[in-house]
Amino acid sequence: MSVVDLSKQVALGIDIGGTNTKFGLVNHRGQILTKGSLPTDQYGTPEEFVDALHEQIQPLIDEHCEGGIEGIGVGAPNANYYRGTIELAPNLPWRGIINFADLMTAKFNSPCKMTNDANAAALGEMMYGAARGMKDFIMITLGTGVGSGIVSGGNLIYGHDGFAGELGHTIVKPGGRKHWSTGSEGSLEAYASATGIAITAKKMRAEFPDSMLNQYPEESINSKTVHECALKEDPVAVEVFRYTGQKLGEALANFVMFSSPEAILLFGGVIKAGDFILKPAKLHMERNLLPIFRSKVRLVFSELDEADAAILGASALVWEK
Repeated sequence: MSVVDLSKQVALGIDIGGTNTKFGLVNHRGQILTKGSLPTDQYGTPEEFVDALHEQIQPLIDEHCEGGIEGIGVGAPNANYYRGTIELAPNLPWRGIINFADLMTAKFNSPCKMTNDANAAALGEMMYGAARGMKDFIMITLGTGVGSGIVSGGNLIYGHDGFAGELGHTIVKPGGRKHWSTGSEGSLEAYASATGIAITAKKMRAEFPDSMLNQYPEESINSKTVHECALKEDPVAVEVFRYTGQKLGEALANFVMFSSPEAILLFGGVIKAGDFILKPAKLHMERNLLPIFRSKVRLVFSELDEADAAILGASALVWEK
């Protein structure tokens, strides 16, 4: 029986964002052999974009992968896992339904699988990060928006059409804050994202002129500046995170009672606030759970490096059985 060196097997992971696309060659152990990026929004058609990807990546494959790559994994907004398509993505320069996996397979002569960025993050965490060994968990990404990936029985939940798991757009406050993009009122993303935190902070600082937050110009108010003020014990900044954590915790309680996960993994720039947001989130999650669910679900921070997580998550699609 021959022995297979898994470290020699390499996947191409690609994360497509509205502005930039990141890519990397990743071995089975989660080591990134090489990586790079290119602007997403400078290519008028998907075909031109794929050509540009191939021009940059193929020399790296030739250099680092003696036997070629095992496959391609892509994380992208509105990506359909079943069809290998990007469908009606509002923040990408190409409209309609794009058969992106087919374009990649034809260009690279390698199988390509796709999912949205939060699902990819969940897969990456399950293979390389804090969810190793877990079969039931929920991944929540707290960045500019709020994404999610739901794993049950060791499998990602895609739903019948490939788009299940949009927990960031569930309503946590009916008739509440209007979302800047979807127009929905009271969604989790409108409160718990970095964008939502900035909105909350601007509203609260206007009510409290003595807050340190008023030392910053309007355009500089973001989750980072709120965190800086909270570290200096500004009560308004602390309250911004407490309120955000409350909204997040109330939503997490609903998610727990939906799928009974072992843990909820939190990822993204917002979690740099640490206990300012984690403690109220945990408090209000437990407070709103039925007794049978209480004290069972851990809130865990991601173990993946934020700069590389998207590439690792996308590459994990290749190893998924």
